[in-house]
Amino acid sequence: MQALTIRPSQSYDADALAQLAELDSSRPLSRPALVAEVGDEIWAAISLHDHRVIADPFRPSGQVTPVLAERARQLRDAERRRRTLGGGAFGFAARPAA
Repeated sequence: MQALTIRPSQSYDADALAQLAELDSSRPLSRPALVAEVGDEIWAAISLHDHRVIADPFRPSGQVTPVLAERARQLRDAERRRRTLGGGAFGFAARPAA
């Protein structure tokens, strides 16, 4: 298997994501989304909004969707921690200047 890349979807992915949704007999994903790219092809994607996954049924995408879902979970957990700890960078709230 070629290298797997998990990355945020970009505006230039719109056509590939629409085609992927059609192959999967699904409606297009809500953005933001992450994509699983093998080589230069998107095999699967997950919405960070509603956690719905679409995948290419003609590829062994069952091997990449668990990795994609785990990365999405990590990002959601990190965002929750950031909000809980004050919303600053790395979880630290900015202190007003004296």
